[in-house]
Amino acid sequence: MTQPAPHAGRLSIGEVLDELRADFPDISISKIRYLETEGLVEPERTPSGYRKFSRADVERLHLVLRVQRDTYWPLKVIRQKLDDLDRGVVAPDDEGTLQVPRVIMSSDGLPGPDTFASSPKDIRFRRAELLQATGIAEELLDAAEQYGLVSPSSGYFTEADVVIVKTLGDLAAFGLEPRHLRSFRSAADREVGMVEQIVEPLRRRRDPGSAARADETARNVAALSVVLHTMLVKNGLRRRG
Repeated sequence: MTQPAPHAGRLSIGEVLDELRADFPDISISKIRYLETEGLVEPERTPSGYRKFSRADVERLHLVLRVQRDTYWPLKVIRQKLDDLDRGVVAPDDEGTLQVPRVIMSSDGLPGPDTFASSPKDIRFRRAELLQATGIAEELLDAAEQYGLVSPSSGYFTEADVVIVKTLGDLAAFGLEPRHLRSFRSAADREVGMVEQIVEPLRRRRDPGSAARADETARNVAALSVVLHTMLVKNGLRRRG
């Protein structure tokens, strides 16, 4: 089967110019090049050095030009806005309200396979954004990191980290601090190890679809293990009640 060329479906800078002129009559090639120089858009380059813009690049340019026209924000602020969009922290038409994640539950109110699904569009939070989204004290976040309940990667926290920290804040109201909750981290690590033991043989296979089956199996087993844990805790409390 013939593979598509790396730049198939991409637009030249002249074609991008023609598209943008409908809304921005004063746009020029030099303006587009300047925005590229400022790091606001990063088109691909052909081996001979020609720019090739994707549809996402054109939409990004449209957003930058619209914001410049309508708000007069400096490029530094626009660059921050684009970074927030890339990380999923704000919606395209949002002026700054954080998109706070929620736990996905099944119809019965318990975790299901979708709870454990990941996405390339998962939101990444800076430390200050996590504190803003959860409303917790910075000292509690420090303790959560100290005891291994959350751990940022390359300076960013995940959607799951936000939910964890919010839950830690709720538990703190009952006198439970991160130092009291290390056993939860250990139990989670054991469950992850169990899931990995089950799916590793699937991941080692080379047949088509094995990676997808491994991911699906991991999600299902993880969901079932959490439901089992939940019901065991429920029964344990009932016996003591």
